[in-house]
Amino acid sequence: MKVTILYDGECPVCRSYVRMLRLRESFGDVALADARTRPDLVAHYRARGFEVNDGIVLDIDGTAHYGPAAMTALAAISSSSARFNRFNAALFSSPRVARLLYPVLVRGRKLLLKLIGRDLIA
Repeated sequence: MKVTILYDGECPVCRSYVRMLRLRESFGDVALADARTRPDLVAHYRARGFEVNDGIVLDIDGTAHYGPAAMTALAAISSSSARFNRFNAALFSSPRVARLLYPVLVRGRKLLLKLIGRDLIA
């Protein structure tokens, strides 16, 4: 199974989130792709309608999950061995809850980037 996560590597919360998921415990080879250093992937997913400034992208064997759907999929596939993963699963395992919470997370990320002097992903 090939798993790729496209995220904002300059966002401290995004960076911590993908590290804390510990997906490699479940899948072994997980590609963590920093959108700021992978314009090829950013262009690829934008062409598919996924604006990377508004959502994380999780690609599992060529099937892309975006934003709240990515969070729900990550909650489903991450190992339950770590406390953070159990908390993440409790929060995001429901697609409805993920759809409600995700816009708040996106706004928080954009505010954080502004506060630390980072631009959005080009």
